[in-house]
Amino acid sequence: MTTNGAGTAERDAEKVWSALDSFRIEVPSWGFANTGTRFGKFVQGGAATSTEEKFADASQVNQLTGASPTVALHVLWDLPGGKADVPAIQALEKKYGVKSGGINPNLFQDAEYKYGSIANPSKEIRGLALKHLLDSVEIGKALGSKDVSLWIADGSSYPGSQSVRRRIEWMREVLGATHAALGPDQRMLVEYKPFEPYFYHTDIADWGMALDLARNAGPKAKVLVDTGHHYQGTNIEQVVAWLLHLGELGGFHFNDRKYADDDLTLGSIDPYQLFRIFHEIVSAGAKEREGIAFMIDQSHNLKGKVEAMVQSVVTAQELYAKASLIDQEKLVELQDSCRLVEAEECFRSAFWQDVRPLVREWRIARGLPADPLKALAENGYVEKITKERGSRNARSVSTYA
Repeated sequence: MTTNGAGTAERDAEKVWSALDSFRIEVPSWGFANTGTRFGKFVQGGAATSTEEKFADASQVNQLTGASPTVALHVLWDLPGGKADVPAIQALEKKYGVKSGGINPNLFQDAEYKYGSIANPSKEIRGLALKHLLDSVEIGKALGSKDVSLWIADGSSYPGSQSVRRRIEWMREVLGATHAALGPDQRMLVEYKPFEPYFYHTDIADWGMALDLARNAGPKAKVLVDTGHHYQGTNIEQVVAWLLHLGELGGFHFNDRKYADDDLTLGSIDPYQLFRIFHEIVSAGAKEREGIAFMIDQSHNLKGKVEAMVQSVVTAQELYAKASLIDQEKLVELQDSCRLVEAEECFRSAFWQDVRPLVREWRIARGLPADPLKALAENGYVEKITKERGSRNARSVSTYA
């Protein structure tokens, strides 16, 4: 190898190691539980049947990857007793070595929300939704969680059946009151989704609507981008670039999709898209990307729960490492001189580079398994939890999570 080649290899290794040292991606508690489709639940023998088992699985993922020290919690599924359950969660944090991450309120499960939650025509039901949001904020404060992550499932399925404009004001009122309750270190992340469960209009259908609601609520509210929740052909990295430019990007829910839903493991369909998104973040200034929360939001119906989560974290690490290898100075020079082919080659050559050897070296140096999926297959964890939980899962008739 030439001296120049050796120097390039050293620089690449330094970039990848630095990127991996800073990269953290949260795992969701519900990703370890039994889930399914609209037609039914698919039970897995090793699926988590309690919040403690979710923490145990999240801990296993972090031990294998070194990138997931926090686990997102769903209030009704993980803290059914509300703030009274906080001491139990804190005990699990201590026992399993992973902390609570984003707090996710549930404004879609209860029968009262049939016609909406914070956009419901009933002032009483909007009040119930607000109370749940305020309770979720207090849970976050008690657990030291930074983010309260909101998915508002409200909408309508028939033209004329609801007032789109009045619902905007109702949402603004509730989100403003929620923002006012946030602690000094808390944020409120507003997610958007073009459709589902309603099919005429969704109250927060795109990033512009989410941005308006966040800005109206206050400076601690930011936009959350779910990579699956976009129309076909949407240039998601352009959305990310705009939100970065505006200082309004709060975080991500990462997953993948082929058609409409978003429950496939990230990078399984279009890894180049996630690479392009990471490029926008890596190329942004340190201040612009400060505080961006990376989280996985997936429902593993066919793949094993823990295996799929490890695979997802590993894929995210590799794609983030690839994005870190783009020669940003050279790329800007080529872009500014409109040398289109050379610019594209500079960009995509990083995507085609096999970073797995560098990632493997980083893992070994950090005391992690060189191959997390192989280590999981060999350490007996999946067999152990399948044996321990199998009988409970066989009897499982519980709800979604």
